[in-house]
Amino acid sequence: MVPDVSRGSRTYGLLAYLYGPGKHDEHVDPHIVASWDGFAPDPGRDPTATLTQLEAALDLRVNQLGDRRPKRHVWHCPVSADPGDRLLSDEEWAEVARRVVAAAGIAQPGDPDGCRWIAVRHDPRHIHIMATIVRGDLRQARLNGDAVRAQAECRQIERDFGLKELSPGDGTAAKRPTSAERHKAERLGRGEPVRLQLRDAVRRALAGAADEAEFLDRLKTAGLLVSLKVAPSGDVLGYSVAHPDDRNAEGQPVFFGGSRLAPDLSLPRIRKRLGAGPVETDDAVQPDSAATGKARTPGSRAAQARRGAAEAVEAAARAIDEGDDEQVAAQLAGAIEVIDVIDVRAPADTRAQLLAAARAFERASRSHVRAERADNRALRYAARQILSSGYATNRGEDGGATAMLLSALVLLAIAAARWHSGRGHAQQAAAADAAARELRAAYRTVAARPIAVMAARGKALPTAVRDRQATVIREQLARAEGAPQEQEGWDALAQTLAEAEAAGHDPAALLEEAKTWRELDTADSITAVMVWRVRRIAGLSAAPTATAPTTRSGARADRPGSPSRTPRRRPSR
Repeated sequence: MVPDVSRGSRTYGLLAYLYGPGKHDEHVDPHIVASWDGFAPDPGRDPTATLTQLEAALDLRVNQLGDRRPKRHVWHCPVSADPGDRLLSDEEWAEVARRVVAAAGIAQPGDPDGCRWIAVRHDPRHIHIMATIVRGDLRQARLNGDAVRAQAECRQIERDFGLKELSPGDGTAAKRPTSAERHKAERLGRGEPVRLQLRDAVRRALAGAADEAEFLDRLKTAGLLVSLKVAPSGDVLGYSVAHPDDRNAEGQPVFFGGSRLAPDLSLPRIRKRLGAGPVETDDAVQPDSAATGKARTPGSRAAQARRGAAEAVEAAARAIDEGDDEQVAAQLAGAIEVIDVIDVRAPADTRAQLLAAARAFERASRSHVRAERADNRALRYAARQILSSGYATNRGEDGGATAMLLSALVLLAIAAARWHSGRGHAQQAAAADAAARELRAAYRTVAARPIAVMAARGKALPTAVRDRQATVIREQLARAEGAPQEQEGWDALAQTLAEAEAAGHDPAALLEEAKTWRELDTADSITAVMVWRVRRIAGLSAAPTATAPTTRSGARADRPGSPSRTPRRRPSR
């Protein structure tokens, strides 16, 4: 059961909507199920009652204040039941309304001076509670924290009524679009409210930004209107953004401050994130640089950036499993930057899934656990590299490297869900699970081509080579929970091991090292995860290549002038 509190200034306008047909004739039989005294005029049941009479009754005390009447005097709270819940009767909805207005501070039971309110039902699964916020003693109701108290009461109502119990919030969620914002989007033919678009744009501008100036420049480059709050000293205290096409009734841009978009998008919180250190000059945080002693693998800049990001994500997933809470919070904040930029640079066929994953993981990245001193520069550097490397296709090395990164992100999202669940962060755990589902869907789309090519080449391996790799796989993965025990699904991994063997690696040692990177019981496909890990450890291309001839012992037949291959080290945390 979800309450959605908002404030407005037009009593009659809201009444006309509640008793009207709705945007798509979805309002059926509008009528009052409860009111402040049980005798409010009901145009839905009484043919002699009018909306004007109901407006006058609700606004009686507001009008008594004359020039002192509050501008936003209308309190509005739709309360919706879950689609899977049973249908509630009018009497049950009336009890819900009375409990919500009491919890919010609108009107306490037995208080003759409580605010005037009504609850209108025009749909089987929700009601609209509407109130005017001036009490009988002509004071305004104290409504600080009203939304939080209404949410808590709805959780208790769910238990009392035997309804589906939703996850309790912890006050770290971003504010959802108001009903007015949703109606405005529908009226103007927009797919979604501007608030959501601005939140996405600000997150993307922040992802991988080196400093505050670059962050603000990115906002302007994205086409947003930016307004800065400047102190008399000249210091910037805050910022707000607006979509150039979003205007109010006076034709002025509608600005949203960063904290109104999400708690972690306020300027002070952004400065803390940017203050962790530079993301492009410190070689220690560069996942694939010459300073680490690792040779670059072939491929485009986009593919190399995604391979480096996959290493950083794998290290972050281990930090979530093994690190302290502050370090985990830092990794979650860094991971959302990687997901944001991979969404921006993704091919069209995965962009919707990655946007959904970014919006879900954005919720999972916030909790009351703060990352005050922890370091996530490796992830932020990875995000910056993906942005600067340009777009990647879903083919060849680009597609394989993207699949490699998405596979690592799926496991990170699963680790985040488990960490949140263990600490009672129900909403964040559910959001991380949702992000993992969307990332899996994107991974399947991207990985289908390179895995299919590897599997086809694996099937075409010489019988002796194929059998030898199958024996290694069987021995190394026999104790891995969920790993297939027969050759089904092994072809792509066999091809990968054959490539690594031709490059001078020991397939058994590679699989043994790949297993130690992180547990495998949460993997959607263990063999697919091992394919990408082995290819990273061995420094193989993310796209399959022709396998070089091997000797009977499996060692590569050395060619004059062929470079030696050094196994890539396990990424450091």
